[in-house]
Amino acid sequence: MSVVSLSDGFKIPRIGFGTYKLNGFSGAQAISSALTVGYRLIDTAYNYQNEGTVGRGIKASMVPRNELFIQSKLPGKYYADEQATIALVQESLYRTGLDYFDLYLLHWPNPIDDHYLTAWQTLIQLQKFGLVKSIGVSNFLPEHIERLQRETGILPVVNQIELHPYFNQKEMIQYNTEKNILTQAWSPLGRASRLLKDNLLLELAEKYHKNVGQIILRWETQQGVIPIPKAVSYTRQVGNLNVFDFELESAEMLAIDCLSKKDGRTNNQDPAVYQEF
Repeated sequence: MSVVSLSDGFKIPRIGFGTYKLNGFSGAQAISSALTVGYRLIDTAYNYQNEGTVGRGIKASMVPRNELFIQSKLPGKYYADEQATIALVQESLYRTGLDYFDLYLLHWPNPIDDHYLTAWQTLIQLQKFGLVKSIGVSNFLPEHIERLQRETGILPVVNQIELHPYFNQKEMIQYNTEKNILTQAWSPLGRASRLLKDNLLLELAEKYHKNVGQIILRWETQQGVIPIPKAVSYTRQVGNLNVFDFELESAEMLAIDCLSKKDGRTNNQDPAVYQEF
């Protein structure tokens, strides 16, 4: 698995494995399988309620800890309470059987509650304590990130956002790049089955002897985005990693960009107003 550098000097794999809704024995099996296949970046969150599952999958894989990059996310309901946040992160580490997270993110800005600055200051403390190596955000807009920088002088190293061909997030990617923030993509293949039936993507899949999912993941990795796909089956896990042996032409990249829609969000979760579940 090839890696790229974060702005703080740590290395992160170019593609990750999502664990949302992977729970229990079957979830642990899927995670262990993914690690055996070759994934090294595992993405989870407190709100996924599967930290024990993630830990069990990691243990079963027998992959050494120093080869892994494990990231999780803080739920908004804890943002205002520094001590509660510290205790939560410690508990999450106990459940996963880890000594530290490689990356820890604020899950959503929750602008109505307006406690994300306090939470960011707590993440800075957690980093100093050694409980997390790198700190970042998820679903943050430029206005939120500007405030973090203005008030603390510290920028996130990652911003994980919804990103797929029907919602290409070009402006957000450009902003992140200008700030030396790496962009990760959640729901990188879209949750709508219609994306996998798109005529342009089907034509490209036939041309390159790939499936539509591989074309989408290549479009993302080729522009420097780290996608976090989820796959339970061994075949799909292998396929989603097999995207570095071909390159889309610039005109094809642009054509996929043009699939984006103004209302392309899967569940209309606009970070400017959305409050985390």
